[in-house]
Amino acid sequence: MDIPFRLDGRRAVVTGGASGIGEATCRVLAAAGASVTILDIDAAGAKSLADQLPGSSVLNCDITDAAAVDAAFGSLTGLDILVNNAGIGLVGNIEETPTEDFARLFRVNVEGMYLVTKAAMGKLVASKGVIVNIGSVAGLVGIKRRFAYCATKGAVVAMSRQLAVDYAGKVRVNCVCPGTVDTPFVEAYLEKYHKHEKEKVRAELNQRQLVGRLGRPDEIAHAVLYLCSREAEFITGSAMIIDGGWTAA
Repeated sequence: MDIPFRLDGRRAVVTGGASGIGEATCRVLAAAGASVTILDIDAAGAKSLADQLPGSSVLNCDITDAAAVDAAFGSLTGLDILVNNAGIGLVGNIEETPTEDFARLFRVNVEGMYLVTKAAMGKLVASKGVIVNIGSVAGLVGIKRRFAYCATKGAVVAMSRQLAVDYAGKVRVNCVCPGTVDTPFVEAYLEKYHKHEKEKVRAELNQRQLVGRLGRPDEIAHAVLYLCSREAEFITGSAMIIDGGWTAA
């Protein structure tokens, strides 16, 4: 039998690919044989990762800059896989969320995904490619004091499903919805909001998953690999939950 989940000869772009889930995804896709382009505003981090992944390259790009996004994807000769991973978070209920922060989250998490996907779609249609969007359980259930973040991730899930409908038979589009994953994203949250009680809050984060721990970036990355692979050709329009049982309880 052929080795499953191989991506030999496939060309992939991962946004926000220099750290966290994005970095793990770049590593996993490259190990499966894909030529990975790491798209990130962190040029140094992206280059450092690319130096470790044979056949990889870097696009230094702000996904909220339409002209820069168009130029970045215009420079590609072809594309088979797009992973929309770049995103930011915010803590606060609706009264605690300033208008400018609400707009900033939508600009990055929603408009950025729109700009990237629109710029990439022609090449993906030509290759009958795949899109995997990194959503969150925050797009499926309400989470306390995550008003803006839940709103943006709900949009990511809805956009993923709508694209799957419009491009059925041309491009497969799916969404991965992680629970809390042990990444620099979470570490930055702890440093900003719980600097003097990190271990207490970290323990609470562990316990809100039924399995009693945070997810690992590679666990999300391997789900992305599966959705990108030929073994998943019957899957489109799905929102795959990977949350340690959090939303089951």
